[in-house]
Amino acid sequence: MDRRPAVGILCLMAEEQYDMRMDTKFGPLEQFDVLGFASTLQPWINQTLVNVNDCVVRLGVLDGDFHSHKHDQEDEFFYVVEGRLKIDFENGAADLGPGQGVMVPRGAMHCPHAIGRTVVLMFEAGTVVPTGD
Repeated sequence: MDRRPAVGILCLMAEEQYDMRMDTKFGPLEQFDVLGFASTLQPWINQTLVNVNDCVVRLGVLDGDFHSHKHDQEDEFFYVVEGRLKIDFENGAADLGPGQGVMVPRGAMHCPHAIGRTVVLMFEAGTVVPTGD
């Protein structure tokens, strides 16, 4: 039975289970294979791939529920590469498949739910703390 509300937020995972890697994995002009690299990783991991100006592109390999959080000063863009990601908001939800994305504006409470193993790219300011403010 799905215990998530149709509207609102319920998240179940403990933060200590997250592997947040803030080091930058790839440098300028270094070619890499996103899905190939992702295939070497286990959920829940968040790895900074590259820096672009004052922003970062992060790779998330997810499976299950993240905790409810927000970013007070920064917007965040999620792009699903593989799998399915539902993001609950206080007043609705986004249900994303491969090739789909959504921008979460600063201050918006959100809770990602990966439906099975899911690979996501996140585009955000380099100041974003992945677990929220």
